Amino acid sequence: MKALVVDDDLVTRMLLQEILAPYAEVHSCADGSEAVWASTRALERGGPYDLICMDLMMPAMGGLEALKLIRQEEARHGRSRPQATKVIIATASDDVDTIDKAFRELCDAYIVKPVDGSELLNLVQCLFPIEERVL
Repeated sequence: MKALVVDDDLVTRMLLQEILAPYAEVHSCADGSEAVWASTRALERGGPYDLICMDLMMPAMGGLEALKLIRQEEARHGRSRPQATKVIIATASDDVDTIDKAFRELCDAYIVKPVDGSELLNLVQCLFPIEERVL
């Protein structure tokens, strides 16, 4: 599995990387624009990310804008759901409107910070069919 962690907070990025590292090749970015670039580059090279864990509130480009652009790039490369990258929004906001908007922008799951490692891994298990699970 190939995963991308996107968060402007270094400590959170390191925590998410540590949680996912036993199960995935993990890369990281500090904002949404870097995530769009990394995801597009992975698509162009034929090795798209299986999973992206992304914060919503980041400088330069937030998570929802980045997610929208990532989904557009996936469509341009012929990747549609359910084969598209699974995206977990990991953010401090538990506001119902924010959660609804995230799902409208096509995230696959939503987790509220601080992230609990077992909760994150349970979400990952739920997102991937049993034959693809590596956990």
